[in-house]
Amino acid sequence: MKVDIHKLSKAFENRVRLGIMSALIAGEAMDFNRLKELLEVTDGNLASHLKALEKEAFVEVQKSFIGRKPNTKYMVTKLGKKAFMEHINALEALIKKQTGRG
Repeated sequence: MKVDIHKLSKAFENRVRLGIMSALIAGEAMDFNRLKELLEVTDGNLASHLKALEKEAFVEVQKSFIGRKPNTKYMVTKLGKKAFMEHINALEALIKKQTGRG
């Protein structure tokens, strides 16, 4: 069985981006501070990776106010979910091939 490594997306090669997509894939919107806390990264690091995913149209941004405080939430787009699932499926196929389970 051949494994198509071209289905592995460069967008998800970074551990922070992989973490962002994994956290958001369940379909729930998550705000910036919750993502930062969950992934244990700095503001700047998280912001740059979210921007990269937003540029690819893999995440969508929703800005609002809670009282007088700004709140920014992120959610996975349909395109992002499709690309992420293809990436994960390709990883699983590669692992299965290497372990003789595929």
